Amino acid sequence: MEKEEYWVNPIDLKKIKNREHSVRVPGSKSITNRALLLGVLAKGKSTLTGVLFSEDSRYFMECVQNLGFEVSINEPEKKVEIVGGAGKIPKDKAKLYVGSAGTAARFLTALLGLGSGEYFLDASDQMRKRPMAPLLTSLRELGAEINCTDGEGHFPFFLTANGVTGQEISVNIDDSSQFLSALLISSCCTNKDFTIHVKGQHGMSYIDITTRMMEEFGVRVLRQENNGEISYFIPENQCYQGQDYVVEPDLSAACYFYAAAMLLGICVCVEGVRMDTLQGDIAFLKLLEQMGGKIEQTEKGVALRGVEGGKFHGVEVDMHSFSDQALTLAALAPFGDTPTTITGIGHIRGQECDRIAAICTELTKLGVRCEEFGDGVRIYPAEEIHGGRICTYDDHRVAMSFSLVGLRVPGIVIDHPSCCRKTFENYFQVFEDLCLQI
Repeated sequence: MEKEEYWVNPIDLKKIKNREHSVRVPGSKSITNRALLLGVLAKGKSTLTGVLFSEDSRYFMECVQNLGFEVSINEPEKKVEIVGGAGKIPKDKAKLYVGSAGTAARFLTALLGLGSGEYFLDASDQMRKRPMAPLLTSLRELGAEINCTDGEGHFPFFLTANGVTGQEISVNIDDSSQFLSALLISSCCTNKDFTIHVKGQHGMSYIDITTRMMEEFGVRVLRQENNGEISYFIPENQCYQGQDYVVEPDLSAACYFYAAAMLLGICVCVEGVRMDTLQGDIAFLKLLEQMGGKIEQTEKGVALRGVEGGKFHGVEVDMHSFSDQALTLAALAPFGDTPTTITGIGHIRGQECDRIAAICTELTKLGVRCEEFGDGVRIYPAEEIHGGRICTYDDHRVAMSFSLVGLRVPGIVIDHPSCCRKTFENYFQVFEDLCLQI
């Protein structure tokens, strides 16, 4: 039976005995999902280790199996073996359900839209509300027929494709960089020179992950920039090659524990994390350093040391390139010595929930002064924060971020903590284990 609430036990900063700690987090969601799609498209077998097993990745794997790919799953060993189709999809007819997995939703839609077959794709109520229109528009321009049955630009829809009719396309990524990543990874299915023109600049750090992994699997991508406009050129006659691939620890998940180090004035090392990571959320560690933390690369992983007494500075920061951590920073902000202003995150209103509104609603509930604006929020230091019940909006990042507030404030209760199963299903167990050590 799923827990309906989680009471956070606060830590008395004056009674902290152990200041050196290490934790382990699951594999990267971003890298896991990209590796799954690259394995599907590759020639031969790929063996992925360090794989994230969560609600999102399980939906992705189930969809891949429903498309006829041979997939061997070993959860205890965090390993997946995939026999790729060298750009071909075994089944030309299928029904797929992606749940609330945004990456799976966008990646699989592009894969099918650039291929050949007839498919029906559906999603959870939450995912049905999230934007798909820019990707669907691009695929239609390339020849796919897409019929949305419950609102244009959203799931569910019928998709019929019979090869690609053009050699270039534009895609708007203001709502999500996943639209571009999806088209990039599946572009070699066109078997011709292909160019993607980019409108918007949201989440380009995730595009860097995409292109680096494409090249690691054997497909060249050329980034071009002309008068500030970015495009990507993928030369014809390329195919991914199956390989053994190790998935990095999830830096987005690790950031909650680095934030805990700041709040408690302790040192936390997340095992396996490296400063030369593929993941853009490394920018959050550099931000924590700017706020007063100290970073060290150890043999075990990256460690972050907070200032004793949990003291740190507020910041003004544009987080468009690492917006998954906007909620994490918002949870730290009331404890800073100056206001914190976060900008460049307007797009997070269209994620699992309106995350800017969630920040302001939940912090205000706790007695924290916030100012909400179009693409961000300003949060003021709070001398007295009181406890309260946190509504998580079925959003894993709201649940994980606001658990941090409870480290310093008695009476914080997280509603529906099981929403973390989306990306980090044992988050509260790892969180609790760390607290017990302190």
